[in-house]
Amino acid sequence: MKGGATRIASGVIAAICAASWIAPANADWQPTRPVEFIVPAGTGGGADQMARTLQGIVTKYNLMKQPLVVVNKSGGAGGEGFLDVKMAANNPHKIIITLSNLFTTPLATGIPFGWKDLTPVAMLALDEFVLWVNADKPYKTAQDFIDAVKKAPAGSIKFGGTGSKQEDQIITVALEKATASKLTYIPYKGGGEVAVQLVGNHIDATVNNPIEAVAQWRGGKLRPLCVFDAKPMDYSEPIADGQAWKDIPTCKSQGLDIEYLMLRGIFMGPKATPDQVAYYVDLFNKVRETSEWKDFMKSGAFNTTFLTGPDFTKWIETEDKRHESLMREAGFLAQAN
Repeated sequence: MKGGATRIASGVIAAICAASWIAPANADWQPTRPVEFIVPAGTGGGADQMARTLQGIVTKYNLMKQPLVVVNKSGGAGGEGFLDVKMAANNPHKIIITLSNLFTTPLATGIPFGWKDLTPVAMLALDEFVLWVNADKPYKTAQDFIDAVKKAPAGSIKFGGTGSKQEDQIITVALEKATASKLTYIPYKGGGEVAVQLVGNHIDATVNNPIEAVAQWRGGKLRPLCVFDAKPMDYSEPIADGQAWKDIPTCKSQGLDIEYLMLRGIFMGPKATPDQVAYYVDLFNKVRETSEWKDFMKSGAFNTTFLTGPDFTKWIETEDKRHESLMREAGFLAQAN
C-alpha cells in the first residue's frame, strides 16, 4: 500500500481503541482462540492480497484479542478451501474470503459444495477486471489489440489467467466470441503469477484485477487497455504516465460488449449463530473505517459496495444463477450438471 496508508484520523483511532475489546450489543460472542482465515486461491493474487491487508489492519489496531491467521488453500480451483470450511460446522474460528469461484468451482468440478453450505457474513467489495498487455507491445488501445487478435493465426494469442473454468477463463471465452477468434488460455495459480508471466512476455494478455497488476503498471511494465464494467472506474489519482484508473475506457466502448465484476466476500462455516456473524460484521466495519483500507480500495480501484444480511444473500442468489448461465454458455459445467 502507499506510504500515506499509515495515517489515520485521530477520531477513528479513538473509536477503534475504545471498541477493540468490547463486543457490540447484539454480538456477545468473541473468538477464544486464533481464527483461521482461508484464502481459496494462491499467494499474490487479489484475494490473497485483500486477506493479508485485512490481517495487517486487524493486527495493527488490535481489533481482535486473538490472532487472525491467513492460510492459502488453492487446490481444486479453491475447492480445497471451500470444503475445509464446509466441514467446519459450529466452528466460528474459521472464516473464508471468497472470489466468484464460490460459484464457478462447484459448477466446473462437481465437488459436493455450494454457497448454501456456508454462512454469508459480508460483501467487502466488488473487484474489476482489466484487459492488460505488455507495455513493450505496440497496442495503445483495446481496438489495436482486437485488430491484432483477429489477424493472428487461430490459437496463437495466449491469455494467462487464474485457474481453469473460473472468472478469467469465462472472460477469455467471451473475448473469443466477441472477436470471432480462437485464443489459447493458460491457467496459473494466482494473479500475481499471471502478472509476472505477462511482464516476461510468456503470454500475450491477461484480464487481471487492478490490484494484481497495478505495481507492474506503475513500473512501466504493463499497459491497461479497457475495463470490463458498464462505466469507467471512479479513481482519479494518477498511477502511471499521468493516467488514472478513471482514464481506462470501458471495453464496451471499445467494441467488446462484455461486463464482469467479481465478489470479494466473507463467509463462515455452516451453523454459525447470529451473534458470531455479528461479531465479524462489526470487525470488518471497523476495518473499513481505517485509512489503510480506504487506500487499499483506491490502489486496487475496487467498487466499494458493502452488503450484509438479507441484501447480501439476495445478491448471492442472483449471482449464483447468472454464473450457472455463463458457465453453461462457455461449456464449463461438470458432467453431472
